[in-house]
Amino acid sequence: MIESRSIDRYFQAMADPYRRGFIERLSEGPASVKELAAPADVQLPAVLKHLRVLEDGGIVVSEKVGRVRTYRMRPDAFNAMTTWIEQRQRDMNAAFDRLAAAMAQVPEEKDH
Repeated sequence: MIESRSIDRYFQAMADPYRRGFIERLSEGPASVKELAAPADVQLPAVLKHLRVLEDGGIVVSEKVGRVRTYRMRPDAFNAMTTWIEQRQRDMNAAFDRLAAAMAQVPEEKDH
């Protein structure tokens, strides 16, 4: 079972359109902070805050070489979120299966 706090961090990280934009860009490959900030039309300190949320959420990792900090997606970035969503789908499908089974046991009424 996935820890609730962990899932909260994933969804919080994904909740912001700027962060989702960074994720889309990083899914194509690593990028520096400047490369991520350029199309975002956001000040550099705000970009760094967004990237920190993504890093704390376990979605990206960063590396600093010299004066350049580069971000990349974690290979397992969406595993926990995918597992959580798939479990909800299984639970929901099981509930629908139980409903269908219960409805099948109720005799149909005839119109007179």
